[in-house]
Amino acid sequence: MVSSCAADDLVRPPSPMPASVAANAAERNYSFSVTAADRTVRVKFARVRSERTESVSAFMQRVFASADAAGATRLVLDLSSTKGGDSFLIVPLVKGILARERFTRRGGLVVIVGPDTFSPSQNAAAALERYARPIYEGTEATPNGRPQSHSR
Repeated sequence: MVSSCAADDLVRPPSPMPASVAANAAERNYSFSVTAADRTVRVKFARVRSERTESVSAFMQRVFASADAAGATRLVLDLSSTKGGDSFLIVPLVKGILARERFTRRGGLVVIVGPDTFSPSQNAAAALERYARPIYEGTEATPNGRPQSHSR
């Protein structure tokens, strides 16, 4: 069962994040934002791998603490360009979603996948399909290189 796996730990002591990395969110392994107006949390994974200053578990604790504080009723999980990482590190995400009924109701969880979604994110999407009721959005490249969205 996915939810019984252990979470991750930092391998080395945290060090300050370089200003260049902090300034460029695209270089981060993961990020999130909360939109109070529509009570939505958006989480994006580029890689399922702990960063130097924060483990995936600590990141997910921040995400869910912010979601709870904002009264978020919807979580949008962008896995469309995840380039790899450790599948076991996604466990805190799945556990956090399953612990909040509002995200397991139809419409409470939107998962975005794409042609670049790699193994850890595929495993997370499969676990969420099994235990939650996500709405899937996908992107696929068109001949002109632009993404094309579709729902499932």
